[in-house]
Amino acid sequence: MNSLLKTVTISIIFSILITSVLAQTQGMVTVKGGVYIPLYGVDSTAVKINSFLMDVHPVSNTDFSIFIQKYPEWKRNTVKRLFADKNYLMLWETDNTLGDQLHPNAPITNVSWFAAKKYCECLGKRLPTVDEWEYAAMADEHITDARKKETYNQYILEWYEAPKSFNNTIGSTFKNYWGIYDLHGLVWEWTMDFNSVLISGESRKDVDKDSNLFCGSAAVGASDLMNYAAFMRYAFRGSVKANYAIRNLGFRCVKDIDIVP
Repeated sequence: MNSLLKTVTISIIFSILITSVLAQTQGMVTVKGGVYIPLYGVDSTAVKINSFLMDVHPVSNTDFSIFIQKYPEWKRNTVKRLFADKNYLMLWETDNTLGDQLHPNAPITNVSWFAAKKYCECLGKRLPTVDEWEYAAMADEHITDARKKETYNQYILEWYEAPKSFNNTIGSTFKNYWGIYDLHGLVWEWTMDFNSVLISGESRKDVDKDSNLFCGSAAVGASDLMNYAAFMRYAFRGSVKANYAIRNLGFRCVKDIDIVP
């Protein structure tokens, strides 16, 4: 009897574990790892990316509103200024209500790095690293690395010229090779180490420490000098601080692959 009870208990625990994992990974796809040369690198500085799970869509206004109901310390009028500046959720009508300007299914913006990080952690996920984000985002609809395609870069650059798409609904851009939407054409996105190119070469595997101290100097060792779209992303990341809340800056989460769903 004890043996049967033990077996049933183990089965229940395993079922709960699997259900939890499935819930955490719902709406995510696998990005198969590989090796790539980032903007700041040369042939000898290829970076290995392990396989990981990434959200198919960026976090929406509705998603974030659910989060702040559960964690009211992240509401507009209760969040500490250390963690979010005065622009945090500035277009919301109240602490709990979206403003008329915001579509419920548009990506959440005007949200700080601290808030984005906490959101992901509460779901058992995390923000992507710069390398993970760039690796996933270099894919177009058909191939894993479209960075040398003129049409691919032109699409991104045209959007960067007038990024007024923050209130468009999630999923409104193309689905890339991995099955991910909106990495380009909707909003900029926070990464875990968004300012890593600026702080020290040590955080970048000690690659060319001096030239990694400033974002602009990355052009010196760039693997593709025509990739101005990537230059703009690195420059943008280097210009922000973790408590900044910007109208066209949102986020999505990733997760390490422990148990494949």
